[in-house]
Amino acid sequence: MKVDIKSKQELARMREACRMSAEIRDICADAVRPGMTTGEIDDLVVAYCKKHNVRASFYNYARFPGHLCVSLNDEVIHGIPSHNRVIMPGDLVKTDVGIFKDGFNGDTSRTVMLGVTDPEVIRLVETTKACLKAGIAACGPGVHLGDVGWAIQQVAEAAGFGIVRDWIGHGVGRTVHEDPEVPNYGTPGTKLVLKPGMTIAIEPMITMTKAGEKTDVLADDWTVVTRDRCLAAHFEHTVAITDDGCEILTLPADYP
Repeated sequence: MKVDIKSKQELARMREACRMSAEIRDICADAVRPGMTTGEIDDLVVAYCKKHNVRASFYNYARFPGHLCVSLNDEVIHGIPSHNRVIMPGDLVKTDVGIFKDGFNGDTSRTVMLGVTDPEVIRLVETTKACLKAGIAACGPGVHLGDVGWAIQQVAEAAGFGIVRDWIGHGVGRTVHEDPEVPNYGTPGTKLVLKPGMTIAIEPMITMTKAGEKTDVLADDWTVVTRDRCLAAHFEHTVAITDDGCEILTLPADYP
């Protein structure tokens, strides 16, 4: 495993890619309405990239056909946007997007609730936000990645929800996925020690049921769903480890 350490100059360039990633993430999330298609959300990313002369990080990454991932309800991640997929009232809509600019990528996600009134669904989404907050709060120089995963795990399991283990967070920077792996579960004092200049994507994927921790990939070879088809929520930030803690690079955001 080789973890890329960014210089202060490189972090400044990455900070701009992440700022733009956050901007288009929120444009997409705020635009979500019943009756629109997931392909129309993709169109927003295309227009943004054209306007700012940047590239969507996910487009054609490992041949992914969309400019962002849009995952609904029991879909956890990697949903392919389509003009034939209509968003309905009551849907959980996960928008996951990144921008590539000046040699660096951002990566960030939000879950939007459309007219959801079920208290358990709302609690799932709020718990996933809290998991993200806990994972970020645990970050800093000298901290083990096992401590970060443990912090996320404690919040999810205390609430009685499941944690997707087949898919995890990751390093991000010059490419969309870099070392190290960043699980949403762990044992304190284990795994890689974080150092200043590391940049990681922390992305808890939390499921309504414990059985939902197991996932399947649909026939499109991309869309990840909970095996029992329970609902899932997903939030993500790109974070830089600093000398005295960490910096969230993908603010502003729906962050507690």
